[in-house]
Amino acid sequence: MKNRREDEAAAEPQVKRDGKLTEKLYQKELRKLHVELVKLQRWVVAKGLKVCIVFEGRDGAGKGGCIKAIAERVSPRVFRVVALPSPTERQKSQMYIQRYIEHFPAAGEIVIFDRSWYNRPGVERVMGFATEEQVQRFLLMAPAVERAMIESGIILLKYWLEVSMEEQERRLAARIDDGRKIWKLSPMDLKSFSKWYDYSRARDAMFAATDTSWAPWYVLRSDDKKRARLNLISHLLRHIPYEDLPREKVKLPKRDGRKGYVEPDYPYKYVTEHDWGAE
Repeated sequence: MKNRREDEAAAEPQVKRDGKLTEKLYQKELRKLHVELVKLQRWVVAKGLKVCIVFEGRDGAGKGGCIKAIAERVSPRVFRVVALPSPTERQKSQMYIQRYIEHFPAAGEIVIFDRSWYNRPGVERVMGFATEEQVQRFLLMAPAVERAMIESGIILLKYWLEVSMEEQERRLAARIDDGRKIWKLSPMDLKSFSKWYDYSRARDAMFAATDTSWAPWYVLRSDDKKRARLNLISHLLRHIPYEDLPREKVKLPKRDGRKGYVEPDYPYKYVTEHDWGAE
């Protein structure tokens, strides 16, 4: 028979009144997905796969949170996150995609782009950093470049995070007075906030030109952060074929004996230990 604690746990609501997941259910499901991501990691390394994941979306759409949810329990040597700063003057003189190509995955790597070459038809177009001629050239050439990536053996997944106007405003406003998040609210975010419909037109044109059969765009509704992260990880696990490789049972070995070792009388500089939570 179930004990009282199990009965109470089973009776707890799994979804809040507003339809969002409880933290308990979210962590439970996320843990399962993290286990699968570790299996995927081992498979990618063993088989020498090359995976490239692109994240795009408006400011405040939740790209960073989704990327963190993917990467927090796997090896950063396999799951590499690339978030490039503004191009240098030298990079501005190069072929546009050149600075992205050097970060493409080698065998046994999964590279996650937190914004990508799609800066050109997105933020650069809307904010006037690229000419219309440059944008049109990009939209014409991008599908061919992505076909070449895939033909070279790269598994390419492109995600657009779709946030509503109301939710974006709520998230950006919340950053203003939160000392943990104020760094996320850049001058560029403030300038772009008023350009919602310009970004919509840019997104529509980008999809029309680059949503191809070989490199489609997948749209992730992201107003509900927890659901979005779970849905995203589930989706990418379905779109990167992998198997659970057999593992040898791990057993910790016995420690060596002291062999005459004596703890030193050394004046270690210990970190101060606060009595957290005390009144």
